[in-house]
Amino acid sequence: MQTENIEQSRIGELSTLSLAHIGDGVFELLARTHVAAEGQCRVEQMHRRTVALVSAQAQARAAEALLPGLTQEELAVYRPGRNAKPKSAPAHATPAEYASATGLEALFGFLYLSGRAERIYELWRRILQNGQGEET
Repeated sequence: MQTENIEQSRIGELSTLSLAHIGDGVFELLARTHVAAEGQCRVEQMHRRTVALVSAQAQARAAEALLPGLTQEELAVYRPGRNAKPKSAPAHATPAEYASATGLEALFGFLYLSGRAERIYELWRRILQNGQGEET
């Protein structure tokens, strides 16, 4: 996972919602890759499976499962992301779910911009292993 060349000092200057914006793309790419790697299926099925992994509800469950294993630095990124006040939220998610999802996306954005691909993959594997990314 190659990142754009952004100086570490500049990453800290980005807003948590900017980090979440990047993290949303990272998380979606991981989900799409996972779904595609599961095997051939119709496009509609791939879309449904991807949405099940990236929905605010699924991301909130994933965040809750990951929280105990996050480092202090990661928590320091997740918490402001969770507490950010985006201008809009999806109708199908509670405010708490959307807040947790935004925190998770901010964390993934931070890790991506910091060049910590291995940590991203480690967290992603934990999400999948715990079944936290699947709709229940």
